[in-house]
Amino acid sequence: MERGYSAIANILVVEDDKNMQEIIAKFMNRGGHRCFTADDGVDALVILKNQTVDLMILDVMMPHLDGFSVCRTARQMSSLPIILLTAKSSEDDKLRGYEYGADDYITKPFSPKVLLAKVNVLLHRIASLPPDTLNAGKITVVPASHKVLLDGKEISLTHKEYELLHFFMTNPEQIFSREQLLNRIWGYEFAGTTRTVDAHIKNLRQKLGEEGRRIVTLIRSGYKFEVGV
Repeated sequence: MERGYSAIANILVVEDDKNMQEIIAKFMNRGGHRCFTADDGVDALVILKNQTVDLMILDVMMPHLDGFSVCRTARQMSSLPIILLTAKSSEDDKLRGYEYGADDYITKPFSPKVLLAKVNVLLHRIASLPPDTLNAGKITVVPASHKVLLDGKEISLTHKEYELLHFFMTNPEQIFSREQLLNRIWGYEFAGTTRTVDAHIKNLRQKLGEEGRRIVTLIRSGYKFEVGV
C-alpha cells in the first residue's frame, strides 16, 4: 500500500545485516521518518501488502528472495520510490536495478547522511506531483495538465500518443486488441485501419526511449503495458 508523501514518511528498510539495518533506521528516524524493517525479501513483500509505505530502501543480496526480485514485484504493486543498496558496483548490476524499476542506487560502503539526502530528494519529488499522477519506471503522466515526464524531463507527445499512453498506464498488464484500441482512442466512427494504432505506438515507443519496451506487442493478440519490466 502507498499514500501521498507528507513531512513524515513511512520507510521500509530491507536489509539482512542487522547492524546495517539498525544504522539505516537510526538515520531515517533522525531525519524525522518512521521505519519498518525486514530481514529478507519475503518479509518485505508482506509488509508492503499490509502497511502504508512511502519509500523502500532495499538491499540486493538477501536470503530467500533477492532485492532485484523484490524490486520487480514491488513495482507491480506500487509506484513508491525504491533505493537499492548493494556491494556490487558493476554497470550491469546498476542497469538491472533500473530495469526492474529502482529509482536510485547506492553502493556499499556508503554515508548514511548521503542515503538520507537521497531519500528526502525522492520524497520531495513525489510530493510535488498532483495526487492523480501515474508512474511506471521512468515514465510519469500528469493527467491534470496532460504532461508526460521521462526521467523527470517533459517530453512532447501528440494528443493521440498521450491518450494511448494514459490508457495503457491506467490499465496495466491488460491485453488490448488493435480494434479495441482503435475504438477506444479514435472512436467507433473513425474510418482508418488498425495500422493507425501500430504507427502511433511505434512513434510513442520511440519518444519513450528505453521505457518504450513497456508497450509489448503480442502476436495475434494486440498490445499490453507492462509495469514490472
